[in-house]
Amino acid sequence: MSKTPGLIPATILTGFLGAGKTTLLKRVLTEAHGQKIAVIENEFGEENIDTDILVSDTNEQIIQMSNGCVCCTIREDLRTTLSDLAAKRRKGELDFERVVIETTGLADPGPVAQTFFMDDEIAEAYLLDSVLTLVDAKHADAQLNTRQEARMQVGFADQIFISKSDLVEPAAVDALVHRLKHMNPRAPIQTAHFGEVALAKVFDLRGFNLNAKLEIDPDFLKADDHGHDHHHHHDHDHEHGEHCDHPHHHHHDDDVKSFVFRSDKPFNPAKLEDFLGAIVQVYGPKMLRYKGVLNMKGTDKKVIFQGVHQMMGSDLGPKWMPGEKKQSKMVFIGIDLPKDVLLQGLEGCLA
Repeated sequence: MSKTPGLIPATILTGFLGAGKTTLLKRVLTEAHGQKIAVIENEFGEENIDTDILVSDTNEQIIQMSNGCVCCTIREDLRTTLSDLAAKRRKGELDFERVVIETTGLADPGPVAQTFFMDDEIAEAYLLDSVLTLVDAKHADAQLNTRQEARMQVGFADQIFISKSDLVEPAAVDALVHRLKHMNPRAPIQTAHFGEVALAKVFDLRGFNLNAKLEIDPDFLKADDHGHDHHHHHDHDHEHGEHCDHPHHHHHDDDVKSFVFRSDKPFNPAKLEDFLGAIVQVYGPKMLRYKGVLNMKGTDKKVIFQGVHQMMGSDLGPKWMPGEKKQSKMVFIGIDLPKDVLLQGLEGCLA
């Protein structure tokens, strides 16, 4: 297992009330996978981790579990809790290999994710591995229609799990997958029954890392008929999913949308930095996740950039390979982002 030496991988588990986060967590905690996991619960709801699998139910904030896992409720802020856990681990008082943070059902996972970047002490101890979002197939449409937080959780995800798919028709699951892909084309989507998810699909996904691959659902880039019957090749320039004439689409026009910018011309680094800086100032709160692999003038290496809300970072990646097409690709996922302003602005930053 490749780990950055010394850094503790962290996973954020989010999803709407009743989506099955606790079921998934209980399974991860009680399964004999030989890993010691610290779970941080952002709320103890009705359905908290069963106390019969805990060693002691004292007033101590951090409870050791019988299989060596650690369970912890946040009574103060996340930063303090993470820093306490890391300190106890350094001193040998607690033994755990990774952290899973379960957010409240109504939370925007953004600030939780930002904790790992904003604070040097946390950034030196932890590596944010990925944001997992659970979507309940039975109630998803209603929740996505009425709750912006539910849509934001989808926009933030590195991996989406659909739970309770056995309770709805397969066509409804297909329609839901289609809708989710428009909101977030970079997160793989899979169904999960009763929290039965292979741990390989949950941990060490490296979803948040600055890597030189930009994972975007390839269908999303191609066209909008996602392999349905192909006798109406409509014009693909329309805003994704707005007026498709296919019955599958139910005309959802969610405010969480994604779009992709591509160019074969290199960027002018100074112009791009100014433009992105200005955009983040204005639209940061509405920008959920954005990521790009860029061809920059003046370097033979790929430039990788990504961000969450107002926090943006970039890194030099590997060199462009001989014969590789030097194409910049960026994906933006956000709430009502002004697509035209962004695309024109990015065009204007090309060298």
